[in-house]
Amino acid sequence: MRVWFCWLCLHGEESGSVSRVRVRHSYQDVTEACCKGLWPSWEGVAGWVVNVAQVIELLMTCTLYLLVSTNLLFDCLSAAPAALPRSVCSLLSLLLLLPCLLLTDLRPVSVLSLLCSLAHGLISLLVMLFCLSCASSWYWSSLSLSVDPENFLVSVGVIIFSYTSQIFLPSLEGSMKDRGQFNTMLGRTHGVACIMKTLFALMAVLTWGSETSEVITDNLPPNLRPIVNMCLLAKALLSYPLPFYAAAEILQTCVLRDASNSSSSKHGGGGVSRPALMARCTLLLTSYLLALLVPRFSLLMGLTGSVTGAALTLILPCLFHLRLQWLRLTVRERLTDVCILSLGVVCSVSGVICSVKRLVERS
Repeated sequence: MRVWFCWLCLHGEESGSVSRVRVRHSYQDVTEACCKGLWPSWEGVAGWVVNVAQVIELLMTCTLYLLVSTNLLFDCLSAAPAALPRSVCSLLSLLLLLPCLLLTDLRPVSVLSLLCSLAHGLISLLVMLFCLSCASSWYWSSLSLSVDPENFLVSVGVIIFSYTSQIFLPSLEGSMKDRGQFNTMLGRTHGVACIMKTLFALMAVLTWGSETSEVITDNLPPNLRPIVNMCLLAKALLSYPLPFYAAAEILQTCVLRDASNSSSSKHGGGGVSRPALMARCTLLLTSYLLALLVPRFSLLMGLTGSVTGAALTLILPCLFHLRLQWLRLTVRERLTDVCILSLGVVCSVSGVICSVKRLVERS
């Protein structure tokens, strides 16, 4: 629903649903259009705020992948005669990600993302097959309806964070050969993702119950765990380039005003300018330092999902839709926007409070 809102805001109002004319190309364009005329210079400030929110969320995503890579690398090497400390594993993960500094073309990023999807599919298949092999010992009584409020609110932030792919959607829709298939693609991919995530979580809870770990591979038997961990390590490292590339593009085009690298990335050529390279190094080192400081990745996901995730996923799309499409909306559509917006505000505020509280307790 909220992705559909954003899609409507990117396009003109005079055409039909399939042949709509695209008049805006990014969330900054949509934000500036919404704030135009409200107050002097508001559109520029609002555009900056949205860009900052996107960079923060992408940076937190990079930090998450780096943190997961560190934990998995530490776990894989823990059985070695001379086990490396976690700080060294984090540094090794950082070194493996250094080539991301030179990514100026979206094509290698898409190839890495494809490999990441293949690794993700293999991991899900292995874990789900193992859970199915334990189906005879599933305890349906473990599916309790009683929920701890704080855990639930943190989990809501994690769920929101897992669906924050809308940052990539404006550029994805703009690069499609057949844009008429955009909504079909969104419906099918999000539907399949929802079903797979639900089945995966359900099987895990039925298999391990209250002993289910934050990192599901910790529950696997010793003979299967190393294989899945290696696949998961590859997935985490291959997942890093896409959010890193997106964050670097926002900084280059909107903050550094360096359009040369952005344009070259679309045409498959050019190098990295010195300011762009400095910005990329800053992003990489910042994600590395955050990965060293954050104790648990689930709390990081919950906090990020509650702050920028809820804003970019639930709150802002509804505000954009109401502002730009108000005269064309029915009363039912307006109420739907208001309900989703209110839900986003409640989830954001409560999720931030619970996540920060947990981070302070575990620091």
